Amino acid sequence: MDTNVLIHQILSEYRSSLKEDFDKYRNHVYRVYHLCILLDTNPEHRDRYAVAAAFHDIGIWVNNTFDYLEPSAARATAWLVEHQKTNFIPEVSLMIDMHHKMSRYTGQYESTVEVFRKADWIDLSLGVLKFELLRGQFTEFINQFPTKGFHRFLMRRALQNFINHPLRPLPMFKR
Repeated sequence: MDTNVLIHQILSEYRSSLKEDFDKYRNHVYRVYHLCILLDTNPEHRDRYAVAAAFHDIGIWVNNTFDYLEPSAARATAWLVEHQKTNFIPEVSLMIDMHHKMSRYTGQYESTVEVFRKADWIDLSLGVLKFELLRGQFTEFINQFPTKGFHRFLMRRALQNFINHPLRPLPMFKR
């Protein structure tokens, strides 16, 4: 498994915002990206997955919010405009907006949005949810890109958000 030029470029721009969480977020991004390209072998989709992966949770840090889907999609959109990839905007925005959907996504860009959703759920569940993965495949991703406390970080942020917003503890989840 290799790194990706777009992911590296994007995350380098956010290194100062991510601070001590840079490695844990970068590794999560790479696990999600590599899961996407394992689940969808179409090389034309790789850049879209790379951009969506790099931005999908970035609002947690940059906007200091656990209601991060909209800010993350907005940052992805701005980056895509700046880098003349405006044709990616609708698809990448949907990938980000629907990545915590709890049921299958159907609609525009269904195949890539659903692959991205599954990839993030596989990583979020530490491989408990496997979808089309074979037993042991997720372990390879963890070995290559260790969690470095990413899931503990999310649990702490979820608890903090529950205390601050008990009526909307997990705003990023969709039915």
